[in-house]
Amino acid sequence: MLFSQLFTKTRKEAPKDEVSKNAQLLIRAGFIHKEMAGVYSYLPLGLRVLKKIEHIIREEMNAIGGQEVLLTTLQDPEIWKKSGRWDDTVVDNWFKSELKNGQEIGIANTHEEPLAHLLTQYASSYKDFPMYVYQFQAKFRNELRAKSGIMRAREFLMKDMYSFSVSEDEFKMFYEKCAEAYLKIFKRVGIGEYTIRTVAAGGSFTTGETDEFQTFSSAGEDVIYVDEHKKLAVNKEVYTDDILQKYGLDKNNLVEKKSIEVGNIFPLGTKYSEAMGLFYKDENGKEQPVIMGSYGIGLGRLMGTVVEVLSDEKGIVWPHEIAPFQFHLIEIPSENTAVQKKAEALYADLESRGFEVLYDDRDVSAGVKFADAELIGIPYSLVVSEKLLKKNALAEIKERKSGVVKEIYPTSSVDTWTYPFTM
Repeated sequence: MLFSQLFTKTRKEAPKDEVSKNAQLLIRAGFIHKEMAGVYSYLPLGLRVLKKIEHIIREEMNAIGGQEVLLTTLQDPEIWKKSGRWDDTVVDNWFKSELKNGQEIGIANTHEEPLAHLLTQYASSYKDFPMYVYQFQAKFRNELRAKSGIMRAREFLMKDMYSFSVSEDEFKMFYEKCAEAYLKIFKRVGIGEYTIRTVAAGGSFTTGETDEFQTFSSAGEDVIYVDEHKKLAVNKEVYTDDILQKYGLDKNNLVEKKSIEVGNIFPLGTKYSEAMGLFYKDENGKEQPVIMGSYGIGLGRLMGTVVEVLSDEKGIVWPHEIAPFQFHLIEIPSENTAVQKKAEALYADLESRGFEVLYDDRDVSAGVKFADAELIGIPYSLVVSEKLLKKNALAEIKERKSGVVKEIYPTSSVDTWTYPFTM
């Protein structure tokens, strides 16, 4: 990608009404555009990051047996009335509308009911289970407050998975497998060391405790109590002596921290299967309700959390696996045409090797280019300049995270500079 061809531009200031760090940096760097409070468009750079997060999640969900679908956003109220969740006093963040014929309709915020209802048409025997179904879909929630940037939006892309099992043991086995997959996802996107499994409440989804995955951050809306040795935390909303005893936690070993919820997994029991009529016949021909679970990750929320946790005073610091590009190639303006030729040759060479490169070919000062590189946060910058050419150096490579700089010479082994990280 040539920087001069990006239709977005970097900005010195974020919108005055934007208070969250993640949105401020992402808007300034040209990753997203704020349409209104809680509603953001993803621009070319931002969409590249979002798609890479989606790819990681899809790989991990497929690895544990997930089957991908795409369900409808428009929802039939009659399905939701069966579970009681059409009522605004139960779920208070619905977006609802009306068709031309006067029929009321919902705009999906989750899919437990629709998928359980759908499966009544396709599964009826114990031989049809277990089944694990997931999707990536835009969800809509009428949030009262929308001031956390893309971490709490009214329209957002979500991965929601649902499990269907015939026994509690079968369900629990998958539940733990999914928890492990979540920890792999958070590690791959770069926040694994800051993220912990957390006991929490079920909200409108279910009764009893559920599990959240919380990332330590001063920007978080949650307060959790962390046992760093056991790698387990408790959300303040369920912080009681009974809960601590149930999970073998000692108050003296807990540290209070603010955090951002980046994922959740819910044991649903038979609440939705019984409401939707999702039963199976066991080996004796007796009808039994299917045991369900649901598992969610908001992709924008995850992207915003990465920015909140890993950015510095200069801008964003993207982890390698989700960075929009691997290299930010910077050509320092010069009257010496050899500089441009060298930069173009390096760009072509890297692309031919399969690397993703953002080539800053703009006719602006070196200072502007360096500042934009720090703001955008691509893992490695490659600088080509007249000064380096006079020293017979090919380029200068700088790691965004550490700030370490090395010069590259024609005698350097190709592997030592074109592969400074593990692909």
